[in-house]
Amino acid sequence: MATINIRRDVKDSFYRYRMPRLQSKIEGKGNGIKTVIPNMSDIAKALGRPPLYVTKFFGFELGAQTTIIADMDRYIVNGAHDANKLQDLLDVFIKRFVLCKSCQNPETELSINKDQTISYDCKACGYHGEIDGRHKLTGVIVKNPPPKKKKSKKHKQAEEAEAEADASDDEFTRRIQAEAAQLPSADTVVEEEWAVDTSEEAVRARVQQLEGKLRDSLVLRPDEDGDGDSDSPYSSLGDWIDENYGRVSDVEIYKKIKELGISRKSKTVAVVVQCLLKEPFVGQFEKHSALFHKLCTSDKHQRSLLGGFERVMAADELEHLSTLPKVFLELYQNDLVSEGAFEKWGAKASKKYVDRETSKKLREAAQPFLAWLQEASDESSGDEDEDDDDEESED
Repeated sequence: MATINIRRDVKDSFYRYRMPRLQSKIEGKGNGIKTVIPNMSDIAKALGRPPLYVTKFFGFELGAQTTIIADMDRYIVNGAHDANKLQDLLDVFIKRFVLCKSCQNPETELSINKDQTISYDCKACGYHGEIDGRHKLTGVIVKNPPPKKKKSKKHKQAEEAEAEADASDDEFTRRIQAEAAQLPSADTVVEEEWAVDTSEEAVRARVQQLEGKLRDSLVLRPDEDGDGDSDSPYSSLGDWIDENYGRVSDVEIYKKIKELGISRKSKTVAVVVQCLLKEPFVGQFEKHSALFHKLCTSDKHQRSLLGGFERVMAADELEHLSTLPKVFLELYQNDLVSEGAFEKWGAKASKKYVDRETSKKLREAAQPFLAWLQEASDESSGDEDEDDDDEESED
């Protein structure tokens, strides 16, 4: 990875403070266009600041909403932004929130004071200063204080040695300690090794079991569209997709749905989700986004899409539960499920598609995404209120 001087005004090629050159990747189109910064974590690490601070700074400076999902190492700024432009903004961030005002070295550590101001200590020259509190980012830093650095192993060993030196040197105490050291440990636990059978036959058996569960779940309940028997158009669609999986395009699937006369039915979406999605699920909604855009024409269709995915997860026995936030982010970024639909889904557990216990587990697993969605919504409404206040003051 190409590295550059943290202070780009320093031209010395042997300058010791370096960081990766910022990379950007434009994704989406139209209103959904966004800029992803793939190496944000590496840049933030080099600067000694959390990635949250840098990403939020970009958002404030560009007047754009940001998306931060630390678990997935995804740092996104809405809109299309050139890497050079972001690199220039990063220079501004470094000058305001990283460099020491005395020696201009980036060896500072931030701390939050009782009066909610932000100060820093320079490890290079010992200078103690304060961060200018007029920038919006200072509010983010106060709410999300920098993590305390863990003590180094050498530091811990020194402390332990000091503690031992202060201990009693009594001969009797030393004898007790020596004899105790020779005793076998009482909490030695024999751990059994567990392994998943990865033989070809075992894998084939698991796939067949999963497909069987999915096929069973495709039979509609009495309260859903259709009569729920094997001759229903939904069962016919499910069987057809299963038989032709991997050999037919999304266009052909849509033609089959039209042929069966269920292209406008919300339950069709649930069936298609259950038939098309295969583990580990991430990236598959994006792959079939054109088809789902064609099928999802209302909030009811979006709820059915989420319900279908609930059944997929349940049939998989929640083995890939940790992927749920990533899949939901994918649905949101591809405009397949709206913010409102996600909020209604997360409000309470439902037994419409899976049993209530499974439904609760799914909503718990989705909490990181739902919390981020709420935070992004609050920020957006806050920015709108500020804009309204500015307009009123101008009047």
